[in-house]
Amino acid sequence: MQTVTPYLELDEQAKQLVDRANNTVVSLTFSESAVLYQLLIADSVCDKEALIEAGWPDRVVAATSLTQCVSTLRKKLEPYPEVQLKTVARRGYQLHISEHSHVKLLAVNDAASIKTALFDVSMLVKIGGILVVLALLLAYWYVSDYHHTFKKVGLWNADRNISLNIGGTKETIPVIYQSDVEHLHYSMWQKHLAPESNFLTDLDAFGGYVATDGHNYSMAVCPDNSKGECAGNGLMNITAIDPNPAGLNINQFATLSERLENRIRYNKIIIPHDNDENQEGDITEHHYHADVYFPVAEELLVRADISLSLIYDADNTGLFYSAICITDEDCLTTPIKYKIRGRFKQYQQSLDGHNVDVFQVKLTQKEFIRPETVSPSAMYFYRAIRKHDIVDDELYFYRIRNDDQSAVWLTPILGSIVAWYKYDQVRI
Repeated sequence: MQTVTPYLELDEQAKQLVDRANNTVVSLTFSESAVLYQLLIADSVCDKEALIEAGWPDRVVAATSLTQCVSTLRKKLEPYPEVQLKTVARRGYQLHISEHSHVKLLAVNDAASIKTALFDVSMLVKIGGILVVLALLLAYWYVSDYHHTFKKVGLWNADRNISLNIGGTKETIPVIYQSDVEHLHYSMWQKHLAPESNFLTDLDAFGGYVATDGHNYSMAVCPDNSKGECAGNGLMNITAIDPNPAGLNINQFATLSERLENRIRYNKIIIPHDNDENQEGDITEHHYHADVYFPVAEELLVRADISLSLIYDADNTGLFYSAICITDEDCLTTPIKYKIRGRFKQYQQSLDGHNVDVFQVKLTQKEFIRPETVSPSAMYFYRAIRKHDIVDDELYFYRIRNDDQSAVWLTPILGSIVAWYKYDQVRI
């Protein structure tokens, strides 16, 4: 077999051209096969005498026999325009095979032809192909969920700390803020706690985070934060939605929040831990619960009872559930309830040195239960949740820190607010 192109071969024994791209053959006469072979092995121009000797050995023929042979050979090569049998005046004939032949569909079992076809193309074609592949990969990455998640995380920063005074105890804690936020002075959080009542006798230390998206200023505090672990007891989550000082009385807040949390429970579940090892069920629900308070000067204190649940069906995907219930301290607002359900993808990202789990949630179900009565204090929340119900199709939740008993989440509902959640597992 003599190779003509990466997909076309000359079979001298069978006197035929084998087209591996189309799985066809082209029959040749003895003279056509011999002349074509002689042209293939020649380094340059092959003179007429050598071709006549090869095509008609031991015979005396006229030069017109060669002319006729070349003519019929050209016709048989017409389907292959990259193979040109050229006449060189006063010298003879030359077979010219283009290095930039047309792309052909090669037989999948013809590894040698495929290799030849790939390596015979010009460097410019190779570079062009590489650029096309890179462009396709870039386009795929640009529209991918990972890229969208990467862009969302890029909106946030955590490279600063502030000093926060809770109950007379000061701690330096991280600030999580969006890139376009200008007001990051500690007073944007501290001013909402009335200084004359900011004293707690049983608070010696605490761990915490503060966050802002430029519209609200939230703080998440764990009083029981020994050796970097939070047991989830006595958590304080406070979010200011008004730029004017809220004047929150911390002494009264501790008592009031306990009364509110014991009065009505919608989302918190109490799980016994004495016999965790004997829990039955083949599904694990990771359940998080937080109470978030929204103080506004001269308004009733509003509480958001929030739960988040994750059920994994793979290492980083699964079902996501969230429920939020809004009430006020005097029960003037009948509960405003909002539930969402969807599928999540979990990504690990670094936010200025903080390891963050990002949950991209694509919503499949939303349920908004309208209240019968809304107090002026809760009207802001009614509008916010109603907007979520209309607009949201995809949400991003950020788990800032996580341990065996609690976690800190930055959630997109009611604005981007940070809160410290109690964590439990439920076997289903």
